[in-house]
Amino acid sequence: MIIYKNLSDIREQLPNAVVTIGNFDGVHLGHREIFRRLKQSAAELGGVSVVVTFVPHPLKVLAPGKSPQLINTYAEKELLIEASGIDYLIEIPFDEQFAAISAREFVGTVLSGKIGVKKLVIGYDYAFGHNREGDVTLLRRLGDEFSFNVEVLEPISIGSTVFSSTTIRTMIKAGNVKGVVPLLGRHFSLGGTVIHGHHRGKGLGFPTANLETDKELLPKEGVYAVKVKVDDVLYDGACNIGTNPTFNDDKLAVETFLFDFKGDIYGKNVRLYFIDRLRGERAFADIPSLQKAIERDIDRCREILKDSVIIEYREYLVKG
Repeated sequence: MIIYKNLSDIREQLPNAVVTIGNFDGVHLGHREIFRRLKQSAAELGGVSVVVTFVPHPLKVLAPGKSPQLINTYAEKELLIEASGIDYLIEIPFDEQFAAISAREFVGTVLSGKIGVKKLVIGYDYAFGHNREGDVTLLRRLGDEFSFNVEVLEPISIGSTVFSSTTIRTMIKAGNVKGVVPLLGRHFSLGGTVIHGHHRGKGLGFPTANLETDKELLPKEGVYAVKVKVDDVLYDGACNIGTNPTFNDDKLAVETFLFDFKGDIYGKNVRLYFIDRLRGERAFADIPSLQKAIERDIDRCREILKDSVIIEYREYLVKG
């Protein structure tokens, strides 16, 4: 996949470009269905599939107080879109000046003039441009004017649940990491670097890896059964997200005890795959009570994880 991080980097129009536009946060199964249709149309036209998105998320510029916590980092989104088999990803820098552009100017200058769109694939409720004036009706008129077709996809759902980044965020915030898999199309994960923490875990008999991550969206505070990838090797583990109320900490931490792991993990980049939530975080009366709770958590995690297989974005390459 070729990535353009600025429109000025596009030197010539893309051949028979079939384009979709959106934020695509989460790159969930609804997004993947759009991408599948995009690739199918590109093949029919003998052209290329093009995803146009914006960095940062427009609400971070237009309404920072209403901006969502993103399911993916921008780097993760790039990997997920590439794994979906897209030919070109165009990441348009979004600022107040760009936000003032009318839908007609965006279509004429960017989609038609710069990219050379031959077909636009969008969701039924998509709108863009200044004051979201670029709705389906306007896009069809502009398609006639600038000589490209518009395909509008109906809501994509599983049963009665429509695939939605908002729904997925709500589920993850509630700790429902198991239930989100059928919508997200993979296990929710987060990556980061192992840093030094309070080193309490070692003293308790359960040394933990304290993760520093760029991820905006974290599951609800509590204990989770996780798979942990270290140097491309998977380990089972128990992860606690929270402030360690037993010790009166005030900073949120992501700490994971890796089962059957030996070695120095500090400074390594690791990825956690969240399989299921065991319980909420709680304060314990004393250290022995905490140790017993951790032992119970580990036993439950081992039981949950023994037959669990993670679903990650790489599988899109063979299943997409």
